Amino acid sequence: MSTSPCYHAWASAVADDPDVLRVLSDLPTLKQQANLVFAAARWHGLAPGPYAELRAMLLGPEWPAVRETILTRRTQTNEVARLAALTPALGMLGDGPLALVELGASAGLCLYPDRYDYVWDGAGELRGSGGPTIRVPSVGPVPVPGRHPRITARIGIDLDPLDVTDPEDMSWLLTLIWPGHDERHDRLAAAIEVTRAEPPRLIAGDMLDRLDGALEIAAASGGTPVVHHSAAAAYLDERDRVELENRMRTLVAGGRCHWISLEGPRVIPSLATAEPSPLAADHFSLAVDGRAVGWLQGHGAALGWAPPVRP
Repeated sequence: MSTSPCYHAWASAVADDPDVLRVLSDLPTLKQQANLVFAAARWHGLAPGPYAELRAMLLGPEWPAVRETILTRRTQTNEVARLAALTPALGMLGDGPLALVELGASAGLCLYPDRYDYVWDGAGELRGSGGPTIRVPSVGPVPVPGRHPRITARIGIDLDPLDVTDPEDMSWLLTLIWPGHDERHDRLAAAIEVTRAEPPRLIAGDMLDRLDGALEIAAASGGTPVVHHSAAAAYLDERDRVELENRMRTLVAGGRCHWISLEGPRVIPSLATAEPSPLAADHFSLAVDGRAVGWLQGHGAALGWAPPVRP
């Protein structure tokens, strides 16, 4: 949270506050995420500011309402800047139509790579969509596509999908943006409008349980199914991460789909890039069909592509 001075200060203060830690320790482990707790407090009216005000809310009469929001909501950040990595990865899959299946899709905003223009500073650009522009500093041989992908289906799986047409759901999504990240906030607001024009098909449920059904829907659309996920496998336990990797490698080997993964390097270690990123310590490893090809800073602030592997 170092890129948000407010959240960095809050997190540092919470770590040294035994009274607040005692309250938060009563939450389920997966609900003790700093972003979720802080967003819930802001959802109930707390403005970014001194830690004392956060402390008063977490220890005062408003805590039961904040706690209920923490228990019923999730951290479902939909960072469309990650399309700056997904789009060239899709371009590696050929010229045919593609049917997208996103795991941990939140509101499905990352199912629209064809609705944005891109500027990969240092590598090239792709324009002509008529939509917003995503710009990212880039290093390495980014395979800039010659055209936007043709998408035949947009399918998302999420435990608790957010409805892009529901103002309350979208208000929560915007609240998840860290204080001080004004560019991300504006980008998300624009992405919501893009998605509202043609909402995706979202399936509620566990990604491993719903995957086969989603692939059947995708295949029926006439496009080649592509399963992708970003910062989603991190929320699985170790056993499910292993199952996800094994399932995806089997599906790819059997020709049922392609697979694009964008996760922290320790989430699925076999997909991590061999070299750390020179521009971003908090990077995600980008892999296509089980092979690492590059990295992206978590919120899309920098993209790197690995040189081709020599035979």
